[in-house]
Amino acid sequence: METISLPIYNCEGKEVDTLKLPAAVFDGTVNKDAIYQAVVAYRANQRKGLASTKTRGEVSGGGRKPWRQKGTGRARVGSTRNPLWRHGGVVFGPHPRSFYTNLPQKIRSLALKSSLNAKVKENNLLIVDKFAPEGAKTKEAAKIFSNLKVANTKAGRNAALLLTEKLSRDLKLATRNIGFLNVNLVRDTHAYEILTHRKVIITKTGLEELVSRLKK
Repeated sequence: METISLPIYNCEGKEVDTLKLPAAVFDGTVNKDAIYQAVVAYRANQRKGLASTKTRGEVSGGGRKPWRQKGTGRARVGSTRNPLWRHGGVVFGPHPRSFYTNLPQKIRSLALKSSLNAKVKENNLLIVDKFAPEGAKTKEAAKIFSNLKVANTKAGRNAALLLTEKLSRDLKLATRNIGFLNVNLVRDTHAYEILTHRKVIITKTGLEELVSRLKK
């Protein structure tokens, strides 16, 4: 496969350089099976597993037999907490449990590679030489996204994802009130996060760190 090259933009939105993406990561392959497994595992691991119901042995009351066994003409019953009764216990109801799924590292890495390749194919991966708004001003950070033509508040909270090698206090303050943006460190990103954002903006240094992480 031919080497893929992407432009590098500065904070003014101007193309300042080009970068050849390493074929070891950006080979154009999108493995849908790996992506599926990674997404299912991630979503399962987000579940708290706190749903709980009480069996007939856990519901309060019901110690006394409602009526005698024979002679009333009614069906026999031993407790008012029978599951067939109102306020009775629950049969086969949910109980607290763990939904944790341990996905092999190779599949996680393959899913992350595939999600990045999918963004490249969609032309939704942007590389910036650095992302450094002046001070901790939201106005300056929003201006950068406007220059990069990714400022689209109509797309919702997951319109854009900014990946950087480090997250300074000023950067947190400058980006926290931008409604369409999420920010994360390169070392913490994963396939589900990449796929659920329309545009992915990554710094040049952050991309190098991400590539070295996926080559291991």
